[in-house]
Amino acid sequence: VQLQASGGGLVQAGGSLRLSCTDASARRYGNLAMGWFRQAPGKEREFVAGVHGSGRFTSYADSVKGRFTISRDRAKNAVSLRMNALKPEDTAVYYCVGTINGASNMGAESVGSWGQGTLVTVSS
Repeated sequence: VQLQASGGGLVQAGGSLRLSCTDASARRYGNLAMGWFRQAPGKEREFVAGVHGSGRFTSYADSVKGRFTISRDRAKNAVSLRMNALKPEDTAVYYCVGTINGASNMGAESVGSWGQGTLVTVSS
């Protein structure tokens, strides 16, 4: 699994951004759970959202429920994260992740592959 993320940037509080991530390995996995983690300056990396390989099950951190939406394109082995109503506390480096046979609510210790981070900055 080779994950490539894009879509970060600078946005004002209340605005929206969309992050995208694809598996560039071109391999097809029967059950590749994908998701996003983030790490803010001076803080530990935390789970943001995840989607089961089937695309049927999703999980979200409480801090982003109702504002973020994760979606999966199984044919393209891709995942996107739509982020609405962004807050300054959402500022972080966001990492795309993938885990074969993983659950939607994957823990960091179970992640098989990490993509490069993409910076999201929300100004107040």
